[in-house]
Amino acid sequence: MLRGSTTAIEYATQLLTLAVPSNSKTYAVPESMSDFTLKLHLRISIGAIAMFLLKAWRSSAFGIYGYLNFTKSGFIAHSERGKLHSPVMFIALISSLFIFLFVFGNPFRTNLIQNVTPSSEHSKKFNAEDMQARIDGKNCIVTGANSGIGYATAQGLASRGATVYMVCRNKERGEAALSKIQSATGNQNVHLEVCDLSSVADIKALASRFSSKDEPLHVNNAGLLESNRVTTSEGFEFNFAVNVLGTYSMTESLLPLLEKAAPDARVVTVSSGGMYTAPLTKDLQFSDGNFNGLEQYARNKRVQVALTEKWAEMYKNKGIGFYAMHPGWAETPGVNRSLPDFSKSLSGKLRSMEQGADTVIWLALQPKEKLVSGAFYFDRAEVPKHLMLAGTSGSHALIDSIVDNLRSLSAISS
Repeated sequence: MLRGSTTAIEYATQLLTLAVPSNSKTYAVPESMSDFTLKLHLRISIGAIAMFLLKAWRSSAFGIYGYLNFTKSGFIAHSERGKLHSPVMFIALISSLFIFLFVFGNPFRTNLIQNVTPSSEHSKKFNAEDMQARIDGKNCIVTGANSGIGYATAQGLASRGATVYMVCRNKERGEAALSKIQSATGNQNVHLEVCDLSSVADIKALASRFSSKDEPLHVNNAGLLESNRVTTSEGFEFNFAVNVLGTYSMTESLLPLLEKAAPDARVVTVSSGGMYTAPLTKDLQFSDGNFNGLEQYARNKRVQVALTEKWAEMYKNKGIGFYAMHPGWAETPGVNRSLPDFSKSLSGKLRSMEQGADTVIWLALQPKEKLVSGAFYFDRAEVPKHLMLAGTSGSHALIDSIVDNLRSLSAISS
């Protein structure tokens, strides 16, 4: 679920307004220059300038890289060539475009986005056999399954014979989605579980209800972008509660069941390419500085990718595969509600829900020996977790600290 609003290109560039810290030093022009008709007071911080340029690069590279790869045409091109457009080849273009687009504003930015086409349409040529596997008898948990990527994932798994447990916060919307999937697939082994994934207590209760089942696949899909600071009933920042603490608590709570289902057990976490704009930070609940929901969402998605890598390391001998993935920019009800300008400016260019869910289902169907536990996937391929020169890599010590913090907050003993 996504909430909030932004414009199409500002999804990449809005983060730059956060670049200059409030504690930057002030330098005044010497009195010897007081004969100038206008006294200049320069507020310059070398650190602030460096941070601004770094965020400019991250956002620009993400915007260009995303438009070339994350859209519908990118999906079709990848299915034909199996190769991503690299942002490195566009360094010079990005540098000039970034300044130009900021100077001339949104009308030109929107026109550019609507008229630049990175590749021609190609017929889909992914290996058809990859998606023809049946998973009858396997139990799958999909969070956020009543709409968008989660719904398409649940339907795709159900159509291949899986027993699917749809985890939804709203019972009424969940029941409606359940009925549609059962009708569309003819699979009656699709069930609804109501759970508020912003609540650790609710998550633990859900895990307890699954205690008698073997669950070889768990899809962490539920997520949100709340623009304003909202605190949950348990005292956590809302975005963090669902995207990070909920993902961590749900997965850790299901580990005993996943171990029982080994060696074919796997966890797929639906992250976002937005994480390319954010480094790891200990400030998980955005306690420092002015709250920004867009940046918090990107931070959350970065943590999900780091968690996936850490889980793979921690449980490498348990027979459980951990995979994170990016669905691309898909047209879903949540995106349309929360990012109406983004949806409008890329009208006809966003992926379908099914295209967004394609790699989730692919990860569920592939033999584990063909996959890399801890990896980040996009369009059925492992991709880098960091853009070149973006400065988003986190140390192992920082990742360990984040995991320790989450373990404490979720009250799950190691």
